[in-house]
Amino acid sequence: MTPLRQRVLDELQRRNYSPATARGYILAIKQFAEYFGKSPEHLGGEEIRQFELYLLREKKLAPGTVEGRMSALRFLYKKVLKRRDIAYDDLIFPKVPRKLPVVLSPYEVTRMIASAPTLLQRTIPIVLYATGIRRTEASLLKVADIDSERMVIHIRQGKGSRDRDVPMTPKLLGILREYFRWKRPKVYLFPSTEGERGTNNPISDKTIWHTCRQAARRAGIKKAVGAHTMRHSYATALLEAGTDLRTIQLLLGHAELKDTAIYLHLSQRHFRAASNPLDQISIPAGLRSKKTSRDDKA
Repeated sequence: MTPLRQRVLDELQRRNYSPATARGYILAIKQFAEYFGKSPEHLGGEEIRQFELYLLREKKLAPGTVEGRMSALRFLYKKVLKRRDIAYDDLIFPKVPRKLPVVLSPYEVTRMIASAPTLLQRTIPIVLYATGIRRTEASLLKVADIDSERMVIHIRQGKGSRDRDVPMTPKLLGILREYFRWKRPKVYLFPSTEGERGTNNPISDKTIWHTCRQAARRAGIKKAVGAHTMRHSYATALLEAGTDLRTIQLLLGHAELKDTAIYLHLSQRHFRAASNPLDQISIPAGLRSKKTSRDDKA
């Protein structure tokens, strides 16, 4: 391990960044160094601009992905190396288009679950859809986090290093008990395999993503489905059922209510409840009954 890599890891740990963020930052810095064949300590603002354009033009990465790479370089140069010669203008983020998330209907979720060939591959999307947790949070769930006495699932150190509880229904508890009898997990709810990292370690969050992706494909769903799709579908279903935004914010672990408000754009119940201004005015009968009108003459 190079001294610079160790400095980055130390600073990430000192600031209590999540393991997933740390992995992403280390990978981005490594790619930056490999692109120029030099240590980042010997590179500057011009190289950063070139690298960003390379990611956008040649690699054709999505703006959100490039933003993650630039966040890593900003952390490196401003927090670790403390380079004053590099301006924030050298570390700009590309504008990320604001898109509505993909949401599945209850029927599509049912098809996904039914298409899964194993109990593990069925249980993963069920847990995601029943709780709205993130894929990393799901991968790190422990058996001890399933609290059947209080009927909640404890989420330990989720995004932003925040703990929270999410409710567990009797239906979900019954499914988990069936899974327990089959899998016999000891530490983690979804353990890795002997051939990967060993059964005492958790499953990879990428495996969680691939499980959902493959289930959607087997079900014949054409939408771009990943683990986060189940989270979006969970939140939208709650909103459709009349749950208030503040409660949904707490269940999802959002730091800001504005992050939860995006689901208002997806709720058909809210669309139907909105009064259309056209319905508030009177339209003369036979408006287009005349053979000619000013518009026709024009």
